[in-house]
Amino acid sequence: MTNEKKPDGKTDEVKGKVKETVGEVTGDEELEAQGKGDQTKGDVKQAGEKLKDAVKDD
Repeated sequence: MTNEKKPDGKTDEVKGKVKETVGEVTGDEELEAQGKGDQTKGDVKQAGEKLKDAVKDD
C-alpha cells in the first residue's frame, strides 16, 4: 500500500481549468472536453468531502 496522497477536488478543478484553456487556445476540442470533465470531477469530490464532514460533525 502506498502513502501517496490522492489529488483533492480543488487540484482536479485547477488541472481541468488549465486543460480547458489550453484546449480552447489550441483548438483541441478533446483536451477542452477533458478539462471540463476534470473540473466536474473536482466539484463532485469537493461536494462529497463536504457531505462527509457534515455527517461526521453530527
